[in-house]
Amino acid sequence: PIIMEIALGIAMLVLAAVLVVCVMLQSGKDKQLSGSIAGVTESFLGKDRAKKTDKILNKLTIICGILFVILDVVMYIFVING
Repeated sequence: PIIMEIALGIAMLVLAAVLVVCVMLQSGKDKQLSGSIAGVTESFLGKDRAKKTDKILNKLTIICGILFVILDVVMYIFVING
């Protein structure tokens, strides 16, 4: 029981960190308000490659968000029943 709780907690921390990184690396929709990371990505990788990177980050963010919510519900159920 306690090992499962620790494993779920570590998985949640790692997933939260990955989610934050994915969100921070995405460029903004408004080019004037986009961060310096997006500007570096566009100039270094080129505009086409930057668009592909944004699409991959967008999908990864959605997947990580869904997994985070599922893990949160599983952890809540585990704590209530355990």
